[in-house]
Amino acid sequence: MATLFATTAELHDRLGGVPQERIRLDPPPGTATEADLLRVLEDENRPCELIDGVLVEKPMGYFESIVAVELILILGRFVASKNLGKILGADGALRILPEQIRAADVAFIPRERFSHEGLPRQPIPHLVPDLAVEVLSRSNTPGEMKRKLRDYFAAGVRLVWLIDAETRTAEAYSSPDHPEWVPEDGTLDGRDVLPGFTLSLRELFANAERGMEA
Repeated sequence: MATLFATTAELHDRLGGVPQERIRLDPPPGTATEADLLRVLEDENRPCELIDGVLVEKPMGYFESIVAVELILILGRFVASKNLGKILGADGALRILPEQIRAADVAFIPRERFSHEGLPRQPIPHLVPDLAVEVLSRSNTPGEMKRKLRDYFAAGVRLVWLIDAETRTAEAYSSPDHPEWVPEDGTLDGRDVLPGFTLSLRELFANAERGMEA
């Protein structure tokens, strides 16, 4: 069902103040479908999310991408060693709610979330991760992340990490309104989503920069 917007201000507000250059106008906002999202992903190779019938481009800077890949490697080793499930990157778009297709920079889906038939084969499956991680880019707005947190927890996500690559700090959420701030020398904790997993932010960023020393 199309979501109609009376004004561009209403559209901008609904998306949490996302910069206008990230809002795609073809198809018109409020009318975009999963098929439109797939077309953009396949034909233009531009990461996007589908929010209330609007295609919103998902930016990630160079260093943010390196941090996300490093986190995928670290989480992947832990998850694989215990056969806990699967780790996805930003290319793994998921339909988490009706008309809401999100692509976390890093996501963990436990084995229990998959059906007995195994891994889904459709391009955008209806799956909800237990852990979603966003590595913040400069164009991410507070309102955008607040909306994203609300969607994640409404869908059933249990833990969200927002990692700020510029300040090298993080926020850990077990609900959309109560973050735990993690300082640069602090540690991310898998809690009951990934029991036994811990990662210091200092180690994460050191790994991301390893090999670049003069």
